[in-house]
Amino acid sequence: MTVKFVLLLVLGICAGGLIITLLILNLLRHRGGDNAGKSIGIAKLNGNRTLRWGAFLLQSYRSGMKVPLLSSYILQVQKRISFRHVGDEPSLRRMTMSVVLMILGGYGSISVILFLMQPGIAFVILSVLCAVVLNSLVLDMCLNRMEKRLLVQMLDLFADVRHRYHQHGMVEEALYEAAEAGKGEAAEQVLLIYEALTSPDPNEALERYYEIAPNRFLKGFAGISYMVMEFGDKDRAQGSIYLKGLGNLTQEIHLEILRRDKLDYLLKGLNFIALAPVLFTAPIERWARGSFPTMDEFYRSKIGFVTKISIYVIIILAYLLLQRLQQYDETRYRTGRKHSRLDQFLYKQTFIRKVAMLFAAKPGSTNYSQTVRLMRESSSELKYEWLAIRRLMLFASCFVLTIGCVLLLHQVERNHILYDPVRDDRMFGAMGEAELKQATEKTSLDQAVLERIEMKRGATFDEISNALQSVNPVPLDHDAQTETIARILQKLEGYNKQYLHWWELIIAMMIGIAGYHMPIWLMMFQRKMRSMDMRHEIYQFQTVISILREMDRMSVEEILEWLNRFAVIFKRPLQKCLLHFEHGPEHALEQLKEEAGLPEFQRLVDKLQLALGKISIREAFDDLDSMMAFYFEQRKQEYTKMIDVKASWGRMIGFTPMYALIFLYLVIPLVGMSFLQMNMYYEQIQKL
Repeated sequence: MTVKFVLLLVLGICAGGLIITLLILNLLRHRGGDNAGKSIGIAKLNGNRTLRWGAFLLQSYRSGMKVPLLSSYILQVQKRISFRHVGDEPSLRRMTMSVVLMILGGYGSISVILFLMQPGIAFVILSVLCAVVLNSLVLDMCLNRMEKRLLVQMLDLFADVRHRYHQHGMVEEALYEAAEAGKGEAAEQVLLIYEALTSPDPNEALERYYEIAPNRFLKGFAGISYMVMEFGDKDRAQGSIYLKGLGNLTQEIHLEILRRDKLDYLLKGLNFIALAPVLFTAPIERWARGSFPTMDEFYRSKIGFVTKISIYVIIILAYLLLQRLQQYDETRYRTGRKHSRLDQFLYKQTFIRKVAMLFAAKPGSTNYSQTVRLMRESSSELKYEWLAIRRLMLFASCFVLTIGCVLLLHQVERNHILYDPVRDDRMFGAMGEAELKQATEKTSLDQAVLERIEMKRGATFDEISNALQSVNPVPLDHDAQTETIARILQKLEGYNKQYLHWWELIIAMMIGIAGYHMPIWLMMFQRKMRSMDMRHEIYQFQTVISILREMDRMSVEEILEWLNRFAVIFKRPLQKCLLHFEHGPEHALEQLKEEAGLPEFQRLVDKLQLALGKISIREAFDDLDSMMAFYFEQRKQEYTKMIDVKASWGRMIGFTPMYALIFLYLVIPLVGMSFLQMNMYYEQIQKL
């Protein structure tokens, strides 16, 4: 039984498992209630199938948790799903195992195809690539569907809450009846909000709910409901404050759903277009070698190997950029520090910590202040020492990996020199069997001579001639011997040049330096991408203030406390402002403006400064409704421009791997090899 047969057997079992899983999921998706004419027996049968499938998923979960590596992966998937799943623990485990089985089955079936198309080292590289891509693709697809389904359900539920609030005039009654009458995840979320609002300590219960809320709309809904329950509702000229807040949230949800639908439509299928070249590298290579024999020289060379690796890198980068473009910039930051075991372990190593801090900016310097400010503005949860250690590790990893790739390329070139059949420059087209046999014999003869002289650098013509006479029992004529010795000298020179050059060390050093600065660049990119999230939070602050300004005996400090409850991005500046508020409100608000840095938030703080004693809070925010309407229209235009930009970038990035495959791996090498062949033809014609 060969290794290839065992691999095919394992991959076939995985593919069969995927097919069975998809069939069962398809049956479960269409079970019950879709056809009014179904009999009771069929309904019971579907129920039994559902129970058996659920029991199978739970048993698979328990079995998978006993496998070391698989258990870590299951927990990772469960953690990502848990933020958007409200059901009980068994339901969460069943959903987790459904996703895990789908990913594993899909990976198995794709691996079978890849193994049949590209066996060898290419299969290993492509398998790792497919594992990463498939995991990210399936998880993002499932999570995006859950988020969109929750948004659609929230629209119906908010309408029901509005209707029942008109009936009873009580927030808790409206929430309870709407949650009981509703279905799906949105109803479960509203039930959680109701339990938090009616608990003995609503403040603490709401803080716990804010940590697990799937989106900012539910956080805003919970906060508005609690404020109206605590302070009471007041009818303004435009109507109820509570209903006005619900209307603002509904408007936001409509805008979010339309944005997601349009972005999904414009970027649909680009992921598969970007990943398709993975399956076509081997067929294109086989076709080019069969149709154009000179291309075989390119694909076997170091340049061909670098080109293939470059195409894989382009595919990975294109996929990662498309994933980033398809994200909806939803605020996903969570309070609390994210501790990494690796960071903690490296920090405990005294030598590594001292070396990292030796290259890091010293406290008190300008670079140190800029780095700390960047960490704060990008909401990084790393310590400064951890960031320094991470940068040092990235430098070392990139440097070592680059050196390893360079040494691998030199080894590929050595194998190309030693083992590839010797092709006659006067030969046109593909080699026949007799010519291939003759070329192989020449290669064996050259290899034997090189081994005889032990790859000696600077070997002379006479030394190679003596080694050739001792190795080859059949004496060659003068021309053939001279040609063979010249060929061996050329191979020896090329073989001895395959060492680490100084410019390759410089390239490795530059790549290492790029890796060293990568965390800083990522934080800069994250800070830029957070601008939209900041505007989301500012709009939420305005909604909260529009309710609080109508309440009697409301102070600036109480408004800051309420904003701190809803804050995610601005939470730290607000907490610092509240700590210093008693020692001087003006100074605390000035520090808040300096740390925030966003003009919209600074204008909001300016109004709070006016409300410290000069005018009332209601007068300070008398233009809030018009500001909210302006910001809403402004964000609609920004969304439209952002979607158009993302669509154009997405199309360009999505088709880049296909263009790279066609031009870098086929057209340009073919043109280059054709020019080389034409030069050889021209030289041979001149010799006639």
